[in-house]
Amino acid sequence: MNRLDIIRSVAKVLTTKGEAAKAVETTFDTIVGALREGEKVVISNFGTFRVKARQARTGRNPKTGQTVEVPPRKGVRFKASKNLLT
Repeated sequence: MNRLDIIRSVAKVLTTKGEAAKAVETTFDTIVGALREGEKVVISNFGTFRVKARQARTGRNPKTGQTVEVPPRKGVRFKASKNLLT
């Protein structure tokens, strides 16, 4: 399922596909904005999105075998709700 499939599903409930697209885009933009601010996003009966910081580490270029310093970065983690998995 992709973004367009979600919009089509929401459009069945709303009056137009345009309204559905706006609703889906607003939802995703809100989630992205909260994660950029470092907030945790909890959606009941679905799951939790959170930002996790990764430390710097030494990696290896698989093509050349040369060691490379990988800088610290942030990534998004998702933990599914128990209700989602059952």
